[in-house]
Amino acid sequence: MSETEAPDTAAQLEALAEDLRKLVDEVQRVVVGQDAVIRGVITCLLAGGHGLLEGVPGLGKTLLIRTVAEAVSMSFNRIQFTPDLMPADILGTSVLVEGEDGSVGRTLQYQPGPIFANIVLADEINRATPKTQSALLEAMAEKQVTAGGHTRKLPAPFFVLATQNPLEQEGTYPLPEAQLDRFLFKINVDFPDEEELIAILDRTTGSHHSEIQPVIDGPRLLELQALVRAMPVTPSLTRYVVRVLRATHPDDKNATDGVKRYVRFGGSPRGAQSVLLAARVRAALEGRRSPSEDDVKAVVPQALRHRVLLNFEGEAEGVSTDAVLEEVLAKVPTD
Repeated sequence: MSETEAPDTAAQLEALAEDLRKLVDEVQRVVVGQDAVIRGVITCLLAGGHGLLEGVPGLGKTLLIRTVAEAVSMSFNRIQFTPDLMPADILGTSVLVEGEDGSVGRTLQYQPGPIFANIVLADEINRATPKTQSALLEAMAEKQVTAGGHTRKLPAPFFVLATQNPLEQEGTYPLPEAQLDRFLFKINVDFPDEEELIAILDRTTGSHHSEIQPVIDGPRLLELQALVRAMPVTPSLTRYVVRVLRATHPDDKNATDGVKRYVRFGGSPRGAQSVLLAARVRAALEGRRSPSEDDVKAVVPQALRHRVLLNFEGEAEGVSTDAVLEEVLAKVPTD
């Protein structure tokens, strides 16, 4: 970086951090606590990836996503996933329409589905059948939809922010591994503590109502995404990310004892991409010009917990994927 570029870069990073602080503050006017969840969702937006929020009903997952969508001033659609939802209900379909005067022959016209929005909330995504879940695959991977014999681009930026209840709940269908891999983050939404519960009750059972004001828009978000991707990464950090990913595979030489015993499949290359992008975002949120190993360690659980699949022994013994990843981070060398 030249001397003339440094001040501009510093100013851009400062402006980015300021925009994100305003965004977090605006969301927290409605959402009590859940700081890590809010930052996880915002990380997905800055990295240009999709987010999956998992938690029991009633924790405010839908409210959080809707609030973020209002604060970023972009088009938003909510899709309530149910067992009878069909792919056409998401992607759209071709319908017969009358001619302009009502008497001339009918023509087929494509009616876009709710997937055509900047932010799509896939609420309780694991309550739909696998056939319907798979309708999102092309949209999430390639940001386009093929329907009615034509391929149509989705608006930019485009994000799927999905919620799901734990898989042991009745009436749910596990998400296919291929679809899980499309999510940049899987974010666990934990039960609030005592003080947060008190604040939630005070805020939601009284007459006070907070109006969300837009903080950033689509074009500004695209600028922030470009700035994040332009952040330099040292070769040693890239190598560290690769070592961490490879150590999640039981047949790798650096695999830990826990991985060898409890893991069936390790993370995918898309997982390494997610880790590095999220590490960049974390550094940007703190006003730093490049990510560090601490940034990588901080984002690995959210980026890889849905990509590392446990074997039968791991599931039978109740081993958590996070515990396996914690062991990996503790033992993979950093130099």
